[in-house]
Amino acid sequence: MASELLYELRGVSYLYLDKFSALNDIDVDIRTGERIALLGANGSGKSTLLLMLAGLILPNSGSVKFLGKDLAEGRAFRSKVGIVFQNPDIQLFNSNVTDEILFGLSQLDLCGKEIDNRLEDSLLTMGIGHLRERHPQYLSIGEKKRVAIASVLAMEPDVFLLDEPTAGLDPRTTRHLIETISMLNKKGKTIITATQDIHIVPEIADRSVVLSEEKRVVKDGHIHDILQDKELLERHNLIHSHIHTHEGKPHVHPHEHPDHHPHN
Repeated sequence: MASELLYELRGVSYLYLDKFSALNDIDVDIRTGERIALLGANGSGKSTLLLMLAGLILPNSGSVKFLGKDLAEGRAFRSKVGIVFQNPDIQLFNSNVTDEILFGLSQLDLCGKEIDNRLEDSLLTMGIGHLRERHPQYLSIGEKKRVAIASVLAMEPDVFLLDEPTAGLDPRTTRHLIETISMLNKKGKTIITATQDIHIVPEIADRSVVLSEEKRVVKDGHIHDILQDKELLERHNLIHSHIHTHEGKPHVHPHEHPDHHPHN
């Protein structure tokens, strides 16, 4: 059965402070159940595009539709969409991890037992049950990210928007996150991830939208085709080339940008 058209962006442009270009003439369709990686250098507009998909900002020109309805016409879609910011401190403000997760759940029309079940499931899924009484302020960056993801997981949205989810994570937590993304997608969730960490992209996405430093979509296609296009990746600062001499002749080898490695 064909998947449903979820997002439809046409001619979308956005200016910060009404003068600094953040997105330029973006045309993108996203269907339900897709796994998409937004790729691009710092400043290419990936995070801005996620904010647009979350309905937290609206375009200065063009249109964004969610399930056929313009985002400017209502906010009912927000219960269907969850976003995890690159900096978890932006979304963590309660006195302990349990209250952090319960805050989001309190906005939903749920009975007490359902709230308890979702709380425990999200703590278990992200492996943070031992942190339930801890103040988020005193957690490591990796622990904070796991709490932020758990708070969104508990809401059970249909769409997950993840901004640089592996930044600051150690290899074990990165692996856990990749497995969580796979699990969510198998349940039919749409996963849209903004990242420079091209190491994880083949495991978290089937399709990639590449943004240029001019804040435009320069490529939209199957992830394997894009990752094999070394010239495209180098041109848009996703990998760099290292030149060395072998038997008196210069050779060029592409390397991932150091920013793409998960931080410990």
